[in-house]
Amino acid sequence: MTEQGITRIGIFKCGNIASSPIFELLLDELADRQDIKTRTVTTGSKMSPEDVEEALPKIFEFDPDLLILISPNPSIPGPAKVREKLASCGTPSVVISDAPGKRAKAELEKQGLGYLIITGDPLIGARREFLDPLEMAIFNSNIIKVLAATGVYRIVHQEIDNVVKDIKKGVNPPLLPRLVIDVNLIRDRSDFKNPYAKAKAMAAYELTEKIAEINTQACFIEKESEKYVPLVTCAHEIAQVAARLAEEAREIEKYGDTLVRKPHAKDGRTKIKNSLMKAPVFSEEFGKDG
Repeated sequence: MTEQGITRIGIFKCGNIASSPIFELLLDELADRQDIKTRTVTTGSKMSPEDVEEALPKIFEFDPDLLILISPNPSIPGPAKVREKLASCGTPSVVISDAPGKRAKAELEKQGLGYLIITGDPLIGARREFLDPLEMAIFNSNIIKVLAATGVYRIVHQEIDNVVKDIKKGVNPPLLPRLVIDVNLIRDRSDFKNPYAKAKAMAAYELTEKIAEINTQACFIEKESEKYVPLVTCAHEIAQVAARLAEEAREIEKYGDTLVRKPHAKDGRTKIKNSLMKAPVFSEEFGKDG
């Protein structure tokens, strides 16, 4: 058991994906959980080994019971250096990454790390002729909306909640997630009740996967601006459409008053409700009132 029943979660962010900005908020959305404490250290947008060497020791000052690395492509030098440290530190660790992380699955497992690979958390259109601070913010807000409304963030926080439960119970080692969050998982694990809402959510997520494909070509393959500028612009327009589709999926559930909400209780357990005016209850009590 952790000290006084509190699980200390250290979060290290190396570079940025759309899952990065609000991850710790997913674990404690009401800021009143009494079973966890979180601390975040970040290298900002940079991902070099030098930035990692400077920032990473600070997360261990928190004496975490669980470590989370959130980063694009865990195979490149900076994130790989973090993985090496996590694998050798003896603290249960989970890597949250984007589609390129699929290529590192075997290595992550060999290192004893858990992982949540989000295939619909795409590469941004990082070309100077196109990307400025506002475009960056708008792109991330669109992808965040897709990941939230389609249920990806629900899967993420539930998987981390499960690790915390194991730690609280004294399970050693805790069972770490090893999951690729693709469109099939949206189909199988989302809370949508209306089939049209689920289909729209799946469509939105499929679009975000296409964004990554287009931006990879634009950022790493095409060398002429006449070719890559239209491509990154195209990808960001798709992100806007995907966000609208995801929003439409959620609206369908709202119109039928079937939108599922799962707030955390103070003790870390998840409550549930599926009608706006009902109070959330613990899952074992859900449905008793018919």
